[in-house]
Amino acid sequence: MPVETNPNAVVERYAGIEGRDLIAQVARDHPGRVALLSSFGAESSVLLHMVSEVAPDMPVLFLDTGKLFEETVAYRDRLSRDLGLTGLRVISPDTGDLSRTDPAGDLHTRDTDLCCHIRKTVPLARATEQFDVLISGRKRFHGASRSDLEFVSLQDGKLKVEPLAAYSAFDLKNYMQAHHLPSHPLRLQGYLSIGCIPCTSPGGTEDDPRAGRWQGSEKTECGIHFSANGTIIRTVARAAVDA
Repeated sequence: MPVETNPNAVVERYAGIEGRDLIAQVARDHPGRVALLSSFGAESSVLLHMVSEVAPDMPVLFLDTGKLFEETVAYRDRLSRDLGLTGLRVISPDTGDLSRTDPAGDLHTRDTDLCCHIRKTVPLARATEQFDVLISGRKRFHGASRSDLEFVSLQDGKLKVEPLAAYSAFDLKNYMQAHHLPSHPLRLQGYLSIGCIPCTSPGGTEDDPRAGRWQGSEKTECGIHFSANGTIIRTVARAAVDA
């Protein structure tokens, strides 16, 4: 079925559904047009497990920015294998964008927003063009721009689905234990939120796991997600990339 263009109708259609049931419903409504965005980070196993139970062949889009921890790549491979996920797609930055904008690989030391833009936002935008529905694992308890997350919303003509929006840190921990899901290897080293190496530090709490990201700056998002009103979070100018 085509994506509903009336926000109220979208909310009404999926009202009262979350977690695994929400994933299953949107997969039934939009066969072949749904993709999951996953970083295979500290909390990713919960959503990946839910997908494996209802749609193991769903495309899982993973951004390899070229700056990831080896442990994250190994964790990605392990979870994909153990959960039987057959739709993994590794997305990488355009080599031309990198050569023009970050030839030395040190852009993160000067402009973290632009670095995220060329390594995450641009390649993901290209990769998601063919999909009508995008699922991600954001939660309200992470705070900041995520505190008012809706389970479903319309953004740029796509249906954005957040099955775990209302999950707490306690809920995630219980789910992982109940289903014997392995933790990210860096979790044991004090990393509660895991992104690229230069912008990730040990730290955070269960109530604020993202405190270890971009420490010492006001930055809280990389730009691949949207606020409740559909505005890209921390948008950066594209001139340096698109010229």
